[in-house]
Amino acid sequence: MGVPSVSRDQVLRHRVRVQQLDRPVDPTRAVTDAAVLDLGVQDTGPDGALWALAVRGVPVSARAWPQDDLALVWSLRGAPHAYPRDRLRDVQAALRPYSDADAASRIYDAAKPLRAAGVRPVDGLAHAARTMRTVVSEPMVKGTVSTRMTQELPEPYVRWCRACRATHMWEMTFRLAALHGGLELEPGTSPPVLRRIPGWPASRVGRVERGRSARTDALDPVRLVLHLLGPADAKQVAVFLDAPVADVRERWPADTVDVEVEGATRSVLAEDADALTDAAPFDEPVVRLLGPYDLFLQSRDREVLVPDPARRRALWPVLGRPGAVVVDGDVVGTWRPRARGRRLGLELDPWVPWSRDVHRAVDAEHARLAEFRGLDRA
Repeated sequence: MGVPSVSRDQVLRHRVRVQQLDRPVDPTRAVTDAAVLDLGVQDTGPDGALWALAVRGVPVSARAWPQDDLALVWSLRGAPHAYPRDRLRDVQAALRPYSDADAASRIYDAAKPLRAAGVRPVDGLAHAARTMRTVVSEPMVKGTVSTRMTQELPEPYVRWCRACRATHMWEMTFRLAALHGGLELEPGTSPPVLRRIPGWPASRVGRVERGRSARTDALDPVRLVLHLLGPADAKQVAVFLDAPVADVRERWPADTVDVEVEGATRSVLAEDADALTDAAPFDEPVVRLLGPYDLFLQSRDREVLVPDPARRRALWPVLGRPGAVVVDGDVVGTWRPRARGRRLGLELDPWVPWSRDVHRAVDAEHARLAEFRGLDRA
């Protein structure tokens, strides 16, 4: 029996469903009732983590971060992500480097001077985490933490930054060490403020390394990427996690099956295979205004999500990403917010002609975004 083939439309509809983008708002739904929170919800820009939850039917508002339920930490790719507060220990365990090579991959150029000084990257990350925990004894602005860390750490951990015209820590080591030091970010602060995670056990501080065969039962990043962004191959998962492909392959779930997507062989969890192949059209169009860093737009098969190269460049420019207008998983245009006083407008760029139903749905999502921000729709 050959490898089954699935269409691009089936892949996109499947992702809409597993990411729960087809859910209506339910005012009784818990703030943490969203599958994407297991992998973390990136909080970049004004329409970040909370808007990503709102378009998945979670009753949240930009005006009030749910402190008791959600915590914000630097995690995947050094970006701020929201997680359920009561799962932060599982998150920290899941984000420990798979190997020394993985630690080096995650901290980028910072690995070279550490190795030159005889320090393994995983040990360097652990030392930075322990030092940062000591430094941040009370809520502290990032710049102040950076200054203190530069004073505390020896040369392999710091560098001369031509842009800042100052000596400070390597940025990725700084960001990734924070969670391993039991530190979180205060939501809504710019520049970011770091503070200690309440109740973080001392035994967890700087606990970064894990054995080659270690598994995280509570949260498995490789499995979560395959579930929420599948089908995918090992390279795509590795790029998403900033991990070496070899480490990802070593931890590849045994219960995957292969499918063919646009002529390429990809893998999907066996438990998701039927849902993928049976991903029928929606009864009513599912129209969403997704933020620029929404998980749906973070898949590493951009050629599947947006086949046209010119449109890919428009959706993912080097600077200043727009949001995406998505209909049943298909990106049909971009949007940018235009706020004036208490009124929120949208600058829309349709890529294809929109039906009346889509226009009405975009208007409704525009109104929802304005209400989310506490503004009136322009």
